[in-house]
Amino acid sequence: MSNESGPPTARSERTDDRDDPTGDPLGAAAASPSAAPTTLAVPTTPAAPSAAPTAPDSPRTLGSSAALPAAATRPVRSALECAPIRSFHHADHTIDEMIEAKRDTRVSVCLPARNEAATVADIVEALVRDAVQTGLVDELVVIDDHSTDRTAERAADAGARVVDAAGVLAEFGRGHGKGEVLWKSLHVTSGDLVIWCDADLRDFSAHLVTGLLGPLLCEPDVELVKGFYHRPEADGVGGGRVTELVARPLLSLLFPALAGLHQPLSGEYGGRRSVLERLPFVEGYGVEIGMLLHYLRQRGTTGLAQVDLDVRHHRNRTLDDLGPQAMAITQTILRHAHAAALSHGEMPPVPVVSAVAELLRPGRPPRVVDVSERPPMIEVAAYLDALHAGRVAP
Repeated sequence: MSNESGPPTARSERTDDRDDPTGDPLGAAAASPSAAPTTLAVPTTPAAPSAAPTAPDSPRTLGSSAALPAAATRPVRSALECAPIRSFHHADHTIDEMIEAKRDTRVSVCLPARNEAATVADIVEALVRDAVQTGLVDELVVIDDHSTDRTAERAADAGARVVDAAGVLAEFGRGHGKGEVLWKSLHVTSGDLVIWCDADLRDFSAHLVTGLLGPLLCEPDVELVKGFYHRPEADGVGGGRVTELVARPLLSLLFPALAGLHQPLSGEYGGRRSVLERLPFVEGYGVEIGMLLHYLRQRGTTGLAQVDLDVRHHRNRTLDDLGPQAMAITQTILRHAHAAALSHGEMPPVPVVSAVAELLRPGRPPRVVDVSERPPMIEVAAYLDALHAGRVAP
């Protein structure tokens, strides 16, 4: 399920528009270059419970007293002082090295999918053969996001466990959206490490997943990994059009600590559950960039890495398809920049941007783009129940 697919996530029943993203992510907007650097102490317990979820009568979420990993006690400096993002190649760690380092670590791989019947089976079969049967991956799950084709059937026949996204945490609503599906995947998987991979890839090779596991298993201080790759369809090694025309310029201006990522919007990435469960998730298109910005605020860049996955093939999108995605990326970054400035007592570089806005295009009806966020999973009561019952990795 690529970042560009699917309908908008507008919900008429929304009761909490949350005009500020959770937290106060660091960025260039937080302080001018001439200002004294700001040191933020990273909390060892999660923030207070967030507002009620989207559905009108949904229960409030709960907080947790579980501590972050030891690395969370380190101070996080301003974005301009963050450590460079480390880069690896997928071949830097062999399967044998990863299996030896894995020991009792449990690994979950999740494929968010909507109407990917043409490609999902080949991906699942390759992962079963080259990752599950080798003992590297313990759990392979396809989260079916309201597909109307045979995505679920083909994924199950190929060997994946298939979960209907609409039935997960139904008290939060049955909405569409990639971010919504990724957020729910934390609830239905049990791995200490969680890897996400798009389900629309062609000529798939399991190294697109196992390559991400190398740094997470063999480098103890790596917490979040993003993949990057050569895109023959785009005739380049850089990101796609939305990355190069929207995300990269905005990151360079407002969050330069993340500008070193080759493809911040890539769909192949993952991390440690102990970190992921403490991040809010944008419900729709902005999930990748929102996750990075929240991670930057909470943890800096010391634990952030990227992996060269060589070549990746997937269907190319039209500009018409990419418009809502570009809008969501812009909303998400500007909302974080506004919150970052306010948290440091600075004048925001941009006015507050609504989480729900309309993309206006001549000759067509407005397209609603929603970048509202789900709360950190560690604050969700049902997740805490599963955690305490041992159904989720502690």
